[in-house]
Amino acid sequence: MKFAVLVFPGSNCDADLYHAIVDACHEEAAYVPYTATSLAGFDAVLIPGGFSYGDYLRSGAIAKLAPIMQPLLNLRKRANQF
Repeated sequence: MKFAVLVFPGSNCDADLYHAIVDACHEEAAYVPYTATSLAGFDAVLIPGGFSYGDYLRSGAIAKLAPIMQPLLNLRKRANQF
């Protein structure tokens, strides 16, 4: 199984997620930047937390505009078909 670990500006715990998958679960993982436009080749996606734009702005509202979000939504739609 191959895991994508999404990386947004200011996100935290992305390295923790990566090492948990690789070191503890002995599975394959790769960092995927928020600017990526595809999740091809991944079986699962991990999204770390963080306050990438400060506490006064909703980081999730801003992150939803990232290019990686459409492939993530497409993956979710495919998963819900089963």
